[in-house]
Amino acid sequence: MRIVFGVLSLLVVLAIVGSIAKKQLQALNGSVSTRPRAAVVEATRDAEGGSERSGATLGLSGGGALGATAADASGLTVPQQAQNIQQQVRQDTVRALQQGADRNARADP
Repeated sequence: MRIVFGVLSLLVVLAIVGSIAKKQLQALNGSVSTRPRAAVVEATRDAEGGSERSGATLGLSGGGALGATAADASGLTVPQQAQNIQQQVRQDTVRALQQGADRNARADP
């Protein structure tokens, strides 16, 4: 009888863990942007201050995580996407350093 309850409890735990894992995977897949390329270009244009980029990165200009890339690459190869991400990180780093320098300049009398 103990063995039956042990096996049943193990199955219940596995079902719960499987359900949670499924929900997490669905949430992960659902959080990736599936917007059309025009919306991605518009969002990157807004983030860049009006200049259109050919990349499909989205959300990096605010200092976001590297995982915030758009799912729709619209024909870009993996090396092109990597170059776009590297370029965006460089631009964000330069922007952050400039903001720090500006902040220090304002703080000095």
